[in-house]
Amino acid sequence: MLGRITIDDVRPATPSRQFPPKAVVGEEVRVSADIFKDGHDLLAARVRWRRAGRSRWQTAPMRAEVNDRWSGTIVPDDVGRHEVVIEAWRDRFATWRHDVEIKAAAGDDIEVELEEGARILEELAEKLRSRPRKRVLAAVAGLRRTSCSLHVRLNAGLDDQVAALVAGVPDADVTTTGFQLWVDRPLAGFGAWYEMFPRSEGGFAGAAKRLAAIAEMGFDIVYLPPIHPIGVTNRKGPNNTLHAGPDDPGSPWAIGSAEGGHTAVHPELGTLEDFRRFREEAEALGLEIALDYALQCSPDHPWVKEHPEWFWRRPDGSIRHAENPPKKYEDIYPLNFWPEREADRARLWKACRDILRFWIDQGVRIFRVDNPHTKPIAFWAWLIERIHRDHPDVIFLSEAFTRPKVMAKLAEVGFTQSYTYFTWRTEPWELRAYVEELAHGPTADYMRPNFWPNTPDILSGPLRHGPPAAFMMRFVLAATLVPNYGIYSGYELYENEPASETNEEYLDSEKYQLRPRDWSRPDSMAPFIAKVNAIRRRHPALRWLRNIRFHGSANDRFLVWTRGHRAEGDLVLVVVNVDPHHPQETLLDLDLGAVGLPWHGPYEATDELTGDTYIWEGNRPYVRLDPTQGQVAHIISFGP
Repeated sequence: MLGRITIDDVRPATPSRQFPPKAVVGEEVRVSADIFKDGHDLLAARVRWRRAGRSRWQTAPMRAEVNDRWSGTIVPDDVGRHEVVIEAWRDRFATWRHDVEIKAAAGDDIEVELEEGARILEELAEKLRSRPRKRVLAAVAGLRRTSCSLHVRLNAGLDDQVAALVAGVPDADVTTTGFQLWVDRPLAGFGAWYEMFPRSEGGFAGAAKRLAAIAEMGFDIVYLPPIHPIGVTNRKGPNNTLHAGPDDPGSPWAIGSAEGGHTAVHPELGTLEDFRRFREEAEALGLEIALDYALQCSPDHPWVKEHPEWFWRRPDGSIRHAENPPKKYEDIYPLNFWPEREADRARLWKACRDILRFWIDQGVRIFRVDNPHTKPIAFWAWLIERIHRDHPDVIFLSEAFTRPKVMAKLAEVGFTQSYTYFTWRTEPWELRAYVEELAHGPTADYMRPNFWPNTPDILSGPLRHGPPAAFMMRFVLAATLVPNYGIYSGYELYENEPASETNEEYLDSEKYQLRPRDWSRPDSMAPFIAKVNAIRRRHPALRWLRNIRFHGSANDRFLVWTRGHRAEGDLVLVVVNVDPHHPQETLLDLDLGAVGLPWHGPYEATDELTGDTYIWEGNRPYVRLDPTQGQVAHIISFGP
């Protein structure tokens, strides 16, 4: 119902407003709305928030900007669902001050106005604590002190200290509107992922020996593809061939055999206890383990016999295997998440929920979800909400390389992070447009991007047959354009052979065979990765998505951007040459005023990749980067 005050277009928000927008603990969340009313009265507004179920509210003022747009900043400090309320009211005292000053300047009789101001302050004083109440009541007495001149009485009411004490105190007829906000733990907003196949390292025991090196590179999360038993029927051989030899391990995504399904561990990796030990060793090094959550089955999965109603049937009665033409996955049966009988659907959904609960009980709090866009969005809304009821710290990464609206809807209904189209964005202009959309577009309220230069499925763009500089360049882009990124193991060794000129997968893909590697290679990119990750951790500006600003360059082979602002304590400038084959040089075009750098006089710019310090002056510094010498980027911080 409309009242005297209108509050419209509240942000942050999701398109349907049925699901909450997202933030992380410690994030400055800008809450804004259009707030207006009829007439010329001045308004006031504030935003209040609290963790759902708690009694204590926190409050922040909202300020008028332009065109009746108001905003305020909240900083949630707890994980879980929050209530956020915007309150707006007619600011009678501010309106009185405005009007009485005009009348006094015009020489009007303001005796009645002085009494009006006194009564407004009396009412507001009742809502204040003891000390500020006394100060406001003293102003009331001053307004009514007829022994003084009108000028002295008026000044008692116009006192700025008095105005500050009553500012933000809701008056009568407060209009409110509210929304829910989901707040994740900090790792949901800022983290570096590393994907590895334990089986190529000899199982959990061998993979544990890699953890120290992964931690030294500065990663936060070690993500494991499915660790469950692998089916034998239609098992895939090397390079996705249809016939596997007796020693071929098969695809980990063909889940389930006589040895168990989604809650079992492949015997060749170890036991459940070995997995727990692996997780504990990771945590001792400051790493978290993420598991793949792939809701599909091999033909040998126990569910195929126990619950045939959960699978798609062809006209001849056989179960349909997975396919994404022209790709075929004969070793995988997709689940039918919407069977005709509602009871069958309920049992399947609960079984899928119980898989997550099982691994949560083993200490896992992060899940990379395989192909969520091939399951009903209603299922994910149901599942994630139920998991978060008991475990609000669980993180879900959506592996949905799909249509933009589907990807965004999955994020809206609850996925914590989302794979994106970064892998296929290679030109500076398209990277800039895409990141600006992610950081400042409508999805920024609820979709957190996670940039991956490669995955076991995808070897794309300049990485295909690319030199080491291509890998370094794409890594810097992923690690500094957005707060969350990941790489698949082998990236640091510049693995660059595609399956074919038209196939994006790797030649001799680790999805279908073991891939032991020489991690001690002297040309490994590991030291460079460690340096970039150390820079990420050192600079708070790199923790947030919305503080990015792009700048110009005279050479279109450069992408230039800053994160943060000098006045806010941290500013980072990143300059990347996207040509991995040739030296490039340019004059930058920096918007100095927008990021707090001086328009006049010199300033220090230190490249944190090399330690070199430059003295720049003006907004057109010269830059040259030679990828043949390992120079693909500058990551610049600025002296005082």
